[in-house]
Amino acid sequence: MSGTIDILNPDQPKRVLLVASNTAVSPTTGWPIGFWWAELTHPYWEFIENGYEVDIASPEGGELMGDSFSDPRDESQYSASDLISLGFINSPQLMEKVNNSLKLSELDLDQYSAFFLVGGQGPMVTFYNDTAVQETLANFYETGKPTAVICHATCVLLKTELSNGELLVKDKTWTGFADSEEDFADSFVGKPIQPFRIESEARKLANTNFIVNSQFKSHAVRDGNLITGQQQYSGTAAAKLVVEALGV
Repeated sequence: MSGTIDILNPDQPKRVLLVASNTAVSPTTGWPIGFWWAELTHPYWEFIENGYEVDIASPEGGELMGDSFSDPRDESQYSASDLISLGFINSPQLMEKVNNSLKLSELDLDQYSAFFLVGGQGPMVTFYNDTAVQETLANFYETGKPTAVICHATCVLLKTELSNGELLVKDKTWTGFADSEEDFADSFVGKPIQPFRIESEARKLANTNFIVNSQFKSHAVRDGNLITGQQQYSGTAAAKLVVEALGV
């Protein structure tokens, strides 16, 4: 394929595309929602540490917003210990990539060695019914290159179909945000947060194997070129599986 990066060429830096949600409004809480900081910053750090180039995109492009509970500076202190995100947020150079994300449809995906969908509350609204995101994900996956989806972004896998009309997750083992974790989150804020639950919906699908680990423990799964992570503590593990899949 013309212009495609040779992912086995050590002389050419590998490029990874992180795709995050644009800002939306939760239909259940009325809160402004977006991506989860740790699910962007921790994979970013892992890829940079391995010498990769990393771009940040979104379906609409432009300024992105992290979910408030994922911001280490938030008064809730929910993510106060996330020093990687705090360092990222305090870097003007890195924040430029979040404040001016690339528009997904305008990119040449042949130039990327791996594709990584970032989770957060936003994807449950902005990715779930976005056929363009699903088609892009499926097309990239069908090139045979590592394709990663973590946390609530895995909601897209409930609907993403390959060119043969079958679900991408058919005959695949994968993971995503667990029902037990939804229970904890709902209890923490005192009301239901999500419009539906990924684990509950995944278990309704035939011919797929959805698995979860203990509550809020790092858990990432690789099945061929599909890599999935359970929740916000799984970003680094998923990124490491991408690195493994790329052979470096």
